[in-house]
Amino acid sequence: MRPPLYITMHERDNVAIVANDGGLPVGTVFPSGLTLVDKVPQGHKVALVDIAAGEAVRRYNVIIGRAAKAIPAGSWVHERLLDMPDARSLEGLPIATVKPPPLAPLEGYTFEGYRNADGSVGSRNILAITTTVQCVAGVVDFAVKRIKSELLPKYPHVDDVVGLEHTYGCGVAIDAPDAIIPIRTLRNISLNPNFGGEVMVVSLGCEKLQPERLLPPGSFAIVDERSEPQALDVVCLQDDAHVGFMSMIDSVMKAADAHLQRLNARRRETVPASELVVGVQCGGSDAFSGVTANPAVGFCTDLLVRAGATVMFSETTEVRDGIDQLTSRASSPEVADAMIREMAWYDAYLRKGQVDRSANTTPGNKKGGLSNIVEKAMGSIVKSGSAPISGVLSPGEKAKQKGLIYAATPASDFICGTLQLAAGINLHVFTTGRGTPYGLAEVPVIKVATRSELARRWHDLMDVNAGRIADGDASIEEVGWELFHLMLDVASGRKKTWAEQWKLHNALVLFNPAPVT
Repeated sequence: MRPPLYITMHERDNVAIVANDGGLPVGTVFPSGLTLVDKVPQGHKVALVDIAAGEAVRRYNVIIGRAAKAIPAGSWVHERLLDMPDARSLEGLPIATVKPPPLAPLEGYTFEGYRNADGSVGSRNILAITTTVQCVAGVVDFAVKRIKSELLPKYPHVDDVVGLEHTYGCGVAIDAPDAIIPIRTLRNISLNPNFGGEVMVVSLGCEKLQPERLLPPGSFAIVDERSEPQALDVVCLQDDAHVGFMSMIDSVMKAADAHLQRLNARRRETVPASELVVGVQCGGSDAFSGVTANPAVGFCTDLLVRAGATVMFSETTEVRDGIDQLTSRASSPEVADAMIREMAWYDAYLRKGQVDRSANTTPGNKKGGLSNIVEKAMGSIVKSGSAPISGVLSPGEKAKQKGLIYAATPASDFICGTLQLAAGINLHVFTTGRGTPYGLAEVPVIKVATRSELARRWHDLMDVNAGRIADGDASIEEVGWELFHLMLDVASGRKKTWAEQWKLHNALVLFNPAPVT
């Protein structure tokens, strides 16, 4: 049986988290001499010293709250004992003040990817069928099942067929200023590098989001085998030519067959690791997220940046309380200003809904030891590593540069994943402490467990066990390198993630802050 263990994040912290599986009972004595006066669940905080009422409670050397009443040493410190601090003002922030020495280039690493005509590289070779409106979702789903069973076996070099179903397209204020967010999100998802430049659309006909509005001329470039530009390929269900349901299905399958033929002619080729475009995200977070999985991802993020790749971190409410850390790491004042604009926009968005960032934390987060959004944010930010932040994307925009990028998104797992798809990721990394079967059909998702107990129970859902860091069996650096090598194998198609093997994926959820009519 393991001896009692707590983990501190900084020498100035006055709380630590209990590391032992199942937590520890009253009367437990730690090697330091600290004695528990409460039963403390795994991942939850214990007071290392007496904390007076109103005194700051520190974790990560950050004030995560003030004691609502006196807290004796050895007590369980949970959300009911903490008064959350106000959000950091967006005024007077440090701007591009951190100037670390350049990270040494990481050369010689490659993967086998699909080179696209626009220069991007896919990790998979997938036919995606774009939908302009939810009304056609049932038809597309029926057609995709037929395509997979009848057509896909003829094209062994095509990995999958997916319908880009969503809940947008009609019954919305299509001309509202914020409507650009869901529209450009769907447009850029349709152009994700894993789809090989093959754009196929199924439309109803009467919807507000008409195909030419979604993908206007010049927004995409499709090239056939003769290198001649092609018109947008649209199957419109309301066309007079469609007599009966099966006529619609036949049209979708005929169009799909032409795209599958071109995709099937593609082959993987060796490309540098700099062609990776990786989205990092966390969900079902617990107190170990910021101790094991997220620091390992952060170390891997630095490796990817050193290799010349693109990495994007997101989840606005989960980094808002560390805005000063982010603006100080900006590569330029312009990048810092862009981050501040995104935070201010989201603050206003939440105020309009009469909530603030504290609405983020879930019952599962709290059960996993995270008392509030401040503590959660400190553990979330470390996924971004230590590299300078070189760019900022508004929701739905596509990345056009290398390096570490802040892609502004809501923290909702499926909305964040959808927006990172639009930003152009060809690989996704997702850390979890409570556990979630989250996945995406459009890109491989590597799942990283924060605790060994979760990795054991969900042995066929978690791809990497970062819990070994807390167990003392591996270092942050070792798990970071393991993740880096796994990314190259997954991007090359040499390995499949568990989510891919089980074909687990979440629906696309477009972020639509505009009114619904």
